[in-house]
Amino acid sequence: MKPNKSSGQREVWKFIVFAVIFGSVFLLYPIFYSIYISFHNMQGIQSVFTGFDNYIRMFHDKVFVKALMNNFTYLIFQVPIMLVLGLLLAFILNSPKLKGKNFFMLALFLPCVTSLVSYAILFKMMFQVSGIVNKMLLTIGLIQDPINWLNSPFWAKVTVIMALCWRWTGYNMIFYLAGLQNISTETLEAASIDGANAFQKFFFVIIPQLKPVIVFTTITSTIGTIQLFDEVVNLTGGGPSNETLTAAQLIYNHSFVYTSNFGYSATLSWALVVIIAILSVIQLAVTNKE
Repeated sequence: MKPNKSSGQREVWKFIVFAVIFGSVFLLYPIFYSIYISFHNMQGIQSVFTGFDNYIRMFHDKVFVKALMNNFTYLIFQVPIMLVLGLLLAFILNSPKLKGKNFFMLALFLPCVTSLVSYAILFKMMFQVSGIVNKMLLTIGLIQDPINWLNSPFWAKVTVIMALCWRWTGYNMIFYLAGLQNISTETLEAASIDGANAFQKFFFVIIPQLKPVIVFTTITSTIGTIQLFDEVVNLTGGGPSNETLTAAQLIYNHSFVYTSNFGYSATLSWALVVIIAILSVIQLAVTNKE
């Protein structure tokens, strides 16, 4: 019995129509609706058209500027540490002489899948004034007085950066490890025959072949840092005095914590979209040029 082509085509079209409807309802509609309400003062169900007032307000909002500066501080310090450390760990794990490789790989990747609440509670306990971190530093003599990690503007940022590196380094490590395992041994052997030492092979053979992975992890880490929300909310709540506040948390606050104004929240959200797009294009342009 020959298959009914028209019946098969109908089934295909059902999937296509469903995907279009699903995408329109849950993706396209929220996008266009957020643009629409960004031109309104929207509190609850009350909506008043205000034109570009929200955008003008955004450029004069010192708290939003402060939040963006915090995001870029995390970006400048946390992302390079996380990427370099992930690459070094992947290089070590890729060694055929390393024993217990699966155990170390699991241990390093485990923070990525750990419950965010558990992870935040763990760090809060560790970095309390009477926590284990201060006790260890006092014991080995690195500090004379306990550090108020979570309530000091400088140390609160340091704590957030350490927490982010601890949580996400293993995620990038997995991508680097997959890239290293795809580099042929013949290429490395050819470099050795040509007289390249370990340093030269790493920087002039391995790194160039990892370029697609490096570009991917850099862009995704940048996007994740600009959208940073969960870690800061659970660790410091944006304090002290907005010193760790992020743009995403400020958007949340304007929607659900302060007197709600969903129109202004949508405006700030689109500012983040533009910033992420610009940074991604710059990173792609730089890497393609190189």
